[in-house]
Amino acid sequence: MLAAARKIFAEKGYDKATVRGIAAEAGVDPALVHHYFASKEGVFVAAMQFPVNPATVLPTILGGPPEQIGERLVRFLLTMTSTPEAREPIVALMRTAMVNEQAVGMLREFITEAILTRVAEALCIPPIRMEVAFAQMFGVLMMRYIVKLEPLASADTEELVEILAPTLQRYLSA
Repeated sequence: MLAAARKIFAEKGYDKATVRGIAAEAGVDPALVHHYFASKEGVFVAAMQFPVNPATVLPTILGGPPEQIGERLVRFLLTMTSTPEAREPIVALMRTAMVNEQAVGMLREFITEAILTRVAEALCIPPIRMEVAFAQMFGVLMMRYIVKLEPLASADTEELVEILAPTLQRYLSA
């Protein structure tokens, strides 16, 4: 099923891919895809080998006091990407998206649907505020793990949380 999902996502992009289409490509009933992955988002996360599913993480990030959302978000992203096993699929997708229009389209669709829109709605903020916060963290991750800009690349997570959290908090506050 995952090979079929990768093929369908590559051919159609995230937005136009369907659980039915993935199931048909895999030669299985769509109910089997739902059984193992719950949703199109779940299949995408598994197929792209993301270390976490946004659907399971967002409630934790959004669940605490609103005045600490910036800190929770920064800490989560930096902690999640601190191990090579978790970081590698994300870095691979970031690198691919920089040079491949199809990959960037898929990434854009997934991020918009699975993360940005949900968080903006939950926080009652305009989508642009969430997009700017995401762009800030995307840039930090790129400079830290791809460009390996020092001292950012070797900075302590807590130091970065202290520096970045107030800025993200400002973006994410209504």
